[in-house]
Order: sequence, then C-alpha cells, then structure tokens
Amino acid sequence: MKSPLTLEPMFHIGAAPITEPVIVAWAVMALIGGAAALATRRLALAPTRTQAAVEILVSAIDEQIRGTMQRDPAPFRALIGSIFLFTLISNWSSLVPGVEPPTAHIETDAAMALIVFVATIAWGVRSRGLGGYLKTFAEPSWVMIPLNVVEQFTRTFSLIVRLFGNVMSGVFVIGIVLTLAGLIVPIPLMALDLLTGTVQAYIFAVLATVFIASAAGEGRNPSADPAP
Repeated sequence: MKSPLTLEPMFHIGAAPITEPVIVAWAVMALIGGAAALATRRLALAPTRTQAAVEILVSAIDEQIRGTMQRDPAPFRALIGSIFLFTLISNWSSLVPGVEPPTAHIETDAAMALIVFVATIAWGVRSRGLGGYLKTFAEPSWVMIPLNVVEQFTRTFSLIVRLFGNVMSGVFVIGIVLTLAGLIVPIPLMALDLLTGTVQAYIFAVLATVFIASAAGEGRNPSADPAP
C-alpha cells in the first residue's frame, strides 16, 4: 500500500500537480452539490421522502449549532453542514474498492483545518470587531496572551492530526487484513470503519462549531425567547 505521505501526480493543470486525493475530493464535492440540487429542486409543503430526509438532516445540524453556539444557526449552517457532509462522505469513500479517502491524506485535512482557522478569525472579528477580538487574547489576563496565541495554532493542528490519524489507520488496517484474509473477513472491519468515519466527521464539525462559537462570543438562543 502506498504511504499517505507520498503523492504522485496523476496529471497537471498548468504547473499545478493533480493527485488522487484531489480528484476524489472533487468527486465528493460534485456528489454533494448534485445531490443537494436534486433534493431541493422540487420543494413542497407536503414533503416527499427525500425532502423529509433532507429536512431531518438540516434540522439536526441546526440543533447542534444552536445548542453549541446559543445563536441563530442560519449564518453558520452552510459552513458547518458542508464540513460535516464533506468529511463524512470522504471518510466513507474508503469503502469503494480502489479508492483512498482524501481525509487519509494530511493535505486534505490541513486544508479543512485552515478553513476552520480562517472562519474562526473572521467570525470573531465580525461579531466583536477587530479590537474586541484581539482583546480576547488577553483574557483572563494579559499574561495569557502568548498561550492564547499558541492555542489558536495548536487546536488547528489537533484537528489535522485527529482526523488524519483515525482515517489513515482505518485504511491501513482494512488494507492489511484484506491482503491477508481475502474478501470475507474484512467486512466487519469495514462496518467499523463506516462507524468511525461517521464519528470523526461529527467530531470535526462539532469542534469547528466550538472554535467559531468561542471566537464569536456568547449569543442569544432564539428558542429561549418568550413567545410574543
């Protein structure tokens, strides 16, 4: 099996090398975009099974955001939902024969963590103002400024390492067992990998929500407002 740290370009677009994880990531994004377009093109008051399933998924994401951030989930739904779905389907792509999930490659995980890092800063500045956001690094005391700055980078690094380590290890274990035992024995491991991929996608999305909520500050939970 190829090392996840060794990437050979399949072709080039100009000077940019295009590797297998990039192609699989593009396929995952196309799948999500296509499925979203098909599921939402004929919305109705009496939902079909597909529309009902999508509404349940969106409601679950909204409830997770609302419970974590104590804010209206609408501004954060697209980002957090996209992170969760992309991570989930990328992890599950390991079940397709001959496909290595892009999340088993550190470059993909680093790109996703960078998105969370930038979103955290952007929402912090948007919610508090530049001065207010910078003041958070001096909480609870100015002595904590170096540690708070380092924390911004270490927690981003932890996102990369957690997702990369868990997905890569699952791919390695299934590949080794498949080589030694044939097609039947790895089936339980593949089911476990399916569960692990779901858990890792959930953890990544929740941590992204927590980091953004921490930068944006406390909000107001619309569900807690008294009825007019």
